[in-house]
Amino acid sequence: MKNLSLSLLIIGLTFISCKKEETQKPEETVSKEEIASETKPDSATVAKAWADYATPSKAHEMLAKDTGTWDADMTFWMEGNPEPQKAKSVAVYRMILDGKYQEGIYKGDMWGMPFEGRGMTAYDNASKEYIATWVDNMGTGMLVSRGKYDEATKTLTFNGAMVDPVTGKEKMIKEIITYIDENTQKMEMFDIDANKKEFKTMEILSKRRK
Repeated sequence: MKNLSLSLLIIGLTFISCKKEETQKPEETVSKEEIASETKPDSATVAKAWADYATPSKAHEMLAKDTGTWDADMTFWMEGNPEPQKAKSVAVYRMILDGKYQEGIYKGDMWGMPFEGRGMTAYDNASKEYIATWVDNMGTGMLVSRGKYDEATKTLTFNGAMVDPVTGKEKMIKEIITYIDENTQKMEMFDIDANKKEFKTMEILSKRRK
C-alpha cells in the first residue's frame, strides 16, 4: 500500500510539473528583443521628448522677468536671540544658456564683512519643478532645493537640506518667495527641526532698481 501511495504521489507531482511547464512556455518563447520593442519608444517620440525638455517654457519666462538689478534689505534671526540682525546687498539676475537658467549674483556687507553669493534656478520641464542651488563666501557647502509655484498666492516654495556646521547634522530648509508685484519680492527662509517645527531665520525684501 505504501508503494502504491508513493507511486501515485510521484505521478501527481510529475503531472503538476508538466502543467506548470506548459503554462510557462508561452512566456519563455517571447524573446528579449520582442519585450524591448514593446517598451522602447520610437525615434519620433524620443526626439519630441528631448525637444520639449530643451525648450524654455512659461516657467522660464517667469524667471526671466527678474532680469535686472535689485536692492535687498536682509533681516536675520537666531534662536535664543530675539534681536534681528540687519544687512544690505545688491542682486543682479540674468538668464543664461539660451534662457534656460536664472543666475543671481549677490554682493554686499554682512556683519562688517564683505558678502558674496551665487544662486542658480532652473525649471525642469521633465519633473515639472523648480530646482535651486545656493553658495556663498560665508561657508563651503551648497544648498539644493526643489519647489513648486502657486499661481493663486503668487508664491514659489522650495524645500531642501543642508548640513548644519554647528551640529554636523543635516537639517531641512524651507524657502518661500512671494512676488508682491513686478518690482518687489519677499524671500523668507525657515529651519525645520525633527518635529517639523519651523523657525524663521531670514527675510529679504528686494526692490528692482528703475
